[in-house]
Amino acid sequence: MTSKQAAANTPSPISIAAKGYAVDSESTPFKLFNFERRMPAADDVVIRIHYCGICHSDIHQVYNEWHSSKYPMVPGHEITGVVEQVGSSVKGFRVGDHAGVGCMVDSCRKCATCKKDIEQVCGDLCLTYNSTELDKVTPTYGGYSNLITVKEHFVCKIPKNLPLDAAAPLLCAGITTYSPLRRYKVDKHTQLGIVGLGGLGHIGVKLGAAMGAHVTVISTSESKRDDAMKLGAKVFIVSKDDEQMKTVANSLDLIIDTVSAPHDVGPLLNLLKFEGVYCVVGAPTKPLEVGAFTLLMKRPTITGSGIGGMKETQEMLDFCGKHNITCDIEKIDATPETIKAAYDRTVKADVKYRFVLDILNAFK
Repeated sequence: MTSKQAAANTPSPISIAAKGYAVDSESTPFKLFNFERRMPAADDVVIRIHYCGICHSDIHQVYNEWHSSKYPMVPGHEITGVVEQVGSSVKGFRVGDHAGVGCMVDSCRKCATCKKDIEQVCGDLCLTYNSTELDKVTPTYGGYSNLITVKEHFVCKIPKNLPLDAAAPLLCAGITTYSPLRRYKVDKHTQLGIVGLGGLGHIGVKLGAAMGAHVTVISTSESKRDDAMKLGAKVFIVSKDDEQMKTVANSLDLIIDTVSAPHDVGPLLNLLKFEGVYCVVGAPTKPLEVGAFTLLMKRPTITGSGIGGMKETQEMLDFCGKHNITCDIEKIDATPETIKAAYDRTVKADVKYRFVLDILNAFK
């Protein structure tokens, strides 16, 4: 048998060996995890992951604080990297392109919400990790890993002028704040409040300012005043100071609440104008309490928002490319020890403003 004949008789690989960092339970540490990604089907894109942001939701999921965790778990849904392979029918990406993957990797693409480009609420949504593929069996593993295979529809183009490390958190923090800003048509006439100046809040300030809004930051910490103003805020108030809170009472059209820890929203609702909008994008582990008289007298719209659909996510990235908006990050080596330390610091709000893992150099 010739070498060519032998090659022809060799079965094509059906998977790609991958490495990541996983946890086996809510109380066990991260460890090296060997697993497989699928070879690209006709509509798949294989991405060599360069960076992955650490989202507070990663922490909630790893520690099973939302009571829905599945193990082993490889977290991470703020993924940027370089396209390494493409399927035969892929038209929007070529090898070498800068690409990103956010919180979802597939959906039915047939239901009413998918057809309206709001795939994030599809009943068959496949999350990037702690989920399954559409077969409801195959687990999904996230971006704390060296490779990922994703349907082209769920891959975004990263504008060339945005560095891959500082762009990574845009795939979650960016779209999470951009979506409600667009939904409520924020512009130069908008009095916008941002509650919390962390991973979500700091990018919300940048986006709101770029849209022309008059941005007020509400924080529990006076130490964040200078940063808020540098990021684009016009006003900064400390929520623990009643006198400062009075200065902006009844003045805001829209408040985006980015805080993921339990907190009292009553005083914050008092900052809204009559029939203003209070939008929650953080995910505290305890229910928020709202006083009845605030609802009776102000008639506010109290709502929430998660991520956006794929069309809106790409729109957000293009907007950030146009306005040179990236996240303020601390880039760190990716090891089990550094991930744990970053989680501990994130819980303490001791980061400006998002940790990003250097995945490219992690598994050599």
